[in-house]
Amino acid sequence: MATMGSIQGFLSLKRLAVVGVSRDPRDFTRTLFREFQQRGYDVVPVNPNASDVEGLACVPHLRDVSPPVEGVLLLTPASASGEVVKECAEVGVQHIWMYRAGGAGAVSPEAVQYCRSNGIDVVDGECPFMFLERSAWFHRLHGFCRKVTGHYPN
Repeated sequence: MATMGSIQGFLSLKRLAVVGVSRDPRDFTRTLFREFQQRGYDVVPVNPNASDVEGLACVPHLRDVSPPVEGVLLLTPASASGEVVKECAEVGVQHIWMYRAGGAGAVSPEAVQYCRSNGIDVVDGECPFMFLERSAWFHRLHGFCRKVTGHYPN
């Protein structure tokens, strides 16, 4: 389970790659990407099937990002996360957030274990909206419900 230290550490980074951001501007991944962009993060879209996202050039792989990023937000299916975390390790990324709101999201137990075994700080399965200051009320409600049920990170 993710810790508040890992969550706050990730959110304190300034330059992030967002891997798996959709080509569809109506997709939730784009909403999350725009939110980071509007909050002043230097975000780099990564998707081998897109040329641009929200006016920014999209790169196919993390190794194509220059200058390097400090952290990576995975919006991939869980089945793709293992390869992405290995690429993160190859390029020296030490902070990874595997998004999940429902279902598995980007969380793969093998990918989480790989991160932990290789000294990569990982947030395994949370929605960043719950932890960003001044998020919409329904994101804060989601966080409150997680606290009440004992599923909120410590």
